[in-house]
Amino acid sequence: MIKASNIHKSYNGLEVLKGVNLEIKAGEFVSIVGASGAGKTTLLQILGTLDRADKGDLLIHQTKIQSLSEKQLSEFRNRKIGFVFQFHHLLPEFTALENVCLPAFIAKTPKRKAEEKAGELLDFLGLSQRTNHKPSELSGGEQQRVAVARALINSPAVIMADEPSGNLDSKNAKELHNLFFSLREKFNQTFIIVTHNEELATMADRKLTIKDGMIE
Repeated sequence: MIKASNIHKSYNGLEVLKGVNLEIKAGEFVSIVGASGAGKTTLLQILGTLDRADKGDLLIHQTKIQSLSEKQLSEFRNRKIGFVFQFHHLLPEFTALENVCLPAFIAKTPKRKAEEKAGELLDFLGLSQRTNHKPSELSGGEQQRVAVARALINSPAVIMADEPSGNLDSKNAKELHNLFFSLREKFNQTFIIVTHNEELATMADRKLTIKDGMIE
């Protein structure tokens, strides 16, 4: 699913990633851990095509990322990668259903088809009674599940999450962690998760540790 070779990245002369190599198989659940500042989020942003490496090769779903223009990259990201962040980034003026539909609308999915799929996802995530509620009317755990549904709407090849339970209490964090594994079973999704949560990191098929810009 993903092959990264000799990935380097610097910011303002500071080398953050110093030649990262990794391979991730389809359907695999991989956690990335390490101290603050070790390069976890930078690596996830490069793997998620939100940022480009200064040097190195990245292959995702048989696509050579370096060969894509910015427009092609945006289309690829929209269709192939789903994101879940620590802060859900839901649009406050839209309902749960509308927030979930947004990536599908960007992909030019017909409105009825997008809403039908969004409704199915929200139902699967236990939010069928909350589809017309705005983010301010939802609990923190519910908001994060809406964000997960949004990440899934285009049936992406891989889900990437950056501290997805970092803003949740222990009960909601545990529910979110179990949900990720349920989704992997149901949709055979590939998951890459950056986390400080040791319980979630250990549940993964593989736990990768970044130290000083390298995977140990």
